[in-house]
Parts: sequence; C-alpha cells; structure tokens
Amino acid sequence: MGRAFGLVAVTVVVGIGGYIYMNQARQITPGGITPKTTVTITGVQNDLLAIANAERRYWVTNAKYASLEELRRNGDIQIHTRPDYTYSADAGDNSFRIVATYSGPDPHAARHIAVDQNLTITTH
Repeated sequence: MGRAFGLVAVTVVVGIGGYIYMNQARQITPGGITPKTTVTITGVQNDLLAIANAERRYWVTNAKYASLEELRRNGDIQIHTRPDYTYSADAGDNSFRIVATYSGPDPHAARHIAVDQNLTITTH
C-alpha cells in the first residue's frame, strides 16, 4: 500500500512539474515561434541596437547618418551573419531606420524587425 501511494504521489508531482514547464516554455516562445527562432530574433535585435548606436555616434561627428556600407567601411560596425536575415538601412540627415528582413521557414517569425534613431524596436 505504501509503495502504491508513493508511485501515485511521484506521478502527480511529475505531472504538475510538466504542466508548469510547458507553461513557462509557452511564455518564452510566444505565438508558436520555435526556440531557435526566438534566440535568433534576440540576436537580431542586439545587432540592430548596435547598428543604431553606431549611427548615432556617426551623426555626432558628421552631422548626418550613414549607410550600412559606409559604417562597415569606417569600421563602426561588424554585422554578424544571421541565417535567414538581411539588414538594410534608410539613412537621411535627421533620421534613420535599420530593418532586418526575415526570409526563413518559420511561418510565425516576424518578417521585419526595425529600429529608428530613438532606439525604438518595432516588429512587423
């Protein structure tokens, strides 16, 4: 009788633990995005912020924003190669917008992640 009660107790505890784990996993990967895509998106957002900060530093010394190629040439940025993402910039005298475009297989991943001169990240 004692062993049967122990087995039932362990089964209940494992079930509760599994339920809590699954809820935690859903909060980390919202909207059906895979964990791999979630990690990649975090890396892309960090890249965008690094590029935006380089743009802001460039503006301080040149009174205008630069293209990605110009930032690369000057050594201001080193853009990591991210699978399924490409970066583009729309830079003017007073504003800029850096966009990462997704072309991968995950249908739930955001297709465009952007940052502007205010360091505001938006997802489309």
